[in-house]
This record gives sequence, structure tokens and C-alpha cells, in this order.
Amino acid sequence: MTGTKLVEAALLQFALHGYEGASLSSIAGEVGIKKESIYSHFKSKEHLFKSAFDYSLSKEIEFIDNFFSGAENGTLIEKLRNFMTEYIDRYEKTTNTRFLIRNAFYPPANIKEEIILKSYDLTEKLESILLNEVELIIHKISNKLQPEEVVMTYITILDGLFVEMLYGGKSERLSKRRHSSWKVFVEGIGYKH
Repeated sequence: MTGTKLVEAALLQFALHGYEGASLSSIAGEVGIKKESIYSHFKSKEHLFKSAFDYSLSKEIEFIDNFFSGAENGTLIEKLRNFMTEYIDRYEKTTNTRFLIRNAFYPPANIKEEIILKSYDLTEKLESILLNEVELIIHKISNKLQPEEVVMTYITILDGLFVEMLYGGKSERLSKRRHSSWKVFVEGIGYKH
């Protein structure tokens, strides 16, 4: 039980302060143990960080699965718009999402390659789900586009919005970028109701 509590406390500290700024003492203090006791669960700060990242990644993949499996009644455009909105809200409200996005874009230098590769798991999961969704309604999209192009464009828009969230949080700039990119995306794919 303490291992999970440590991971959750670490996730919060890493989300707030980054890898370098988060201290093992603060993480231990949140759980009510001494710093040295962390080592009975994790070999190092790096090991704890990797465990927190894996935990965070599994929670985000679970969210994506649940979102799209529970959104059967909307059109693809409604699902994509709602997902974008929900993810922006999750970034503001959920430590897990903040931690994952921050570290997917700015991983600790000493484990950068490993974290980037793991981050692709989330992107690939989202790509797979979206590709299935787009293929179901491809007849409603411009005949000049392939499903993969629609999915890659959408994910690129999400990535741009994530970067804006990292820099400014939920701001007027983010709102303008979201509305403008969404309008161009919908018009660009030529979606027909």
C-alpha cells in the first residue's frame, strides 16, 4: 500500500516541481514516512519517477479507452471536439494528466529516451482508437483524405494545444488557438453530417 501512496505522492511532486525540483523528503513527508524508507520500495529517485510515469500512463490510457467506449451516441466530430475539451479540463484538474503531459514533452535528461518511447504508447493508443472511428465514417469525409491523415492532423492539433497548456495553462491564447484550429480542421476534412 505504501508503494502506491509513494507513487501518487511522487506524481504530485514531479507534476509541481519537475524531476529535479521534487525532493524525496517531500514525497516521503506526504506519505508520513522517512526519506530512507522510500528505498525499501524504490531503488532510486529515477526508479520512483519511472514508476510514477508508468502509473500515470496507465491511468491516461484507461481514460482514453473509457472516453471513446462511452461516447457511442455522438458523431465523430462531436467525439473529437468533446475529447479535446475534456483533455484540456483534465490538464487543469488532474495531477495525473499534468504530470504526464509535462514529462512527455520535457522528460528528465537522464531517462529522456525511455520516457519518450513510453509516451508513444499513449499516442499510439489514441491513434488506434481514432483510426477505427474515422474508418467507420470515411464516406463522410473529403474523398481526398485518408483516415491516417485525419488522425495525424487531429493529434498534431492536440499536441499544439498541450504545449500551449504547458506554457500558459487554460488561457485566452489557448482558447483562441483551440477554436481556430478546430474550425480549420473540420472545414479541412470536409466532414458532411
